[in-house]
Amino acid sequence: MKVGIIGLGLMGGSLALSLKNLPFIHEIVGSDHNKEHQKQALELSLVKKIVEFEEIKKCDLIILAVPVDGIISIIDQLTDVDENTTIIDFGSTKEKIVKSIPDKIRKNVVAAHPMTGTEFFGPYAAIEGLYTDSVVVLCDLEDSGEHQKETAIKLFDALCMKISYMHAHEHDRHTAFISHMPHAISYSLANTVIKQENREDILTLAAGGFRSMSRLAKSSPAMWEDVFKQNKDNVLEAIELFEKELQNFKKHIKDENWNELHKDMQDANTLYNIFS
Repeated sequence: MKVGIIGLGLMGGSLALSLKNLPFIHEIVGSDHNKEHQKQALELSLVKKIVEFEEIKKCDLIILAVPVDGIISIIDQLTDVDENTTIIDFGSTKEKIVKSIPDKIRKNVVAAHPMTGTEFFGPYAAIEGLYTDSVVVLCDLEDSGEHQKETAIKLFDALCMKISYMHAHEHDRHTAFISHMPHAISYSLANTVIKQENREDILTLAAGGFRSMSRLAKSSPAMWEDVFKQNKDNVLEAIELFEKELQNFKKHIKDENWNELHKDMQDANTLYNIFS
């Protein structure tokens, strides 16, 4: 199988490293609009070569690992691929992407969201094994062709991923709470501190708690701007519900209602019973 990866940053680059170990992958080529990323991807041997878009179209498997607005644009340019070509998008939102797929190639496309990553981006952020034991959500799989379903499942099984199935709308609402809202909070927290504290105080006093909560603020603004645009309504709902909880917390402290504050914190502790 010849694989073409569009987008050679964290997600695309990490995938390329893992694909090299799979016996059914014959060749991996890449494409990236960023010339520096192209150079770095070759230096790191993430892909065999950088190719033009027309050669990507001839691949058996095409992976779209770019920001979500870019995915919609690229899919529009893939309407002339072979009927047996499999296109898998790695977008963090799904509903708008799925709705944008031209009817002519709907069966070619598998809408996927690998629930993994780090706060770093670019080819140097690529990690071998990033996908191992992570969840991948496949959305509206009933609309993909049989060959494309089999290819996607074979790929993610070989990467040792845990496959989950959802409708795109359901996926976008869940990820707004689990992924998108936490990024919005982390960006806001970082800006709050930057506007109040000087650099020296931040470096001197910032301990594990702040570093953990602000870690996501290092994530790519270009990628997350697109995510917030595409999942706007769900993200706003999640932020509003978070604001309500924060206001309750603020009120308990202001009113010195320590019993209610303690109860709210105990309720929050139960989240980690789910993970254990």
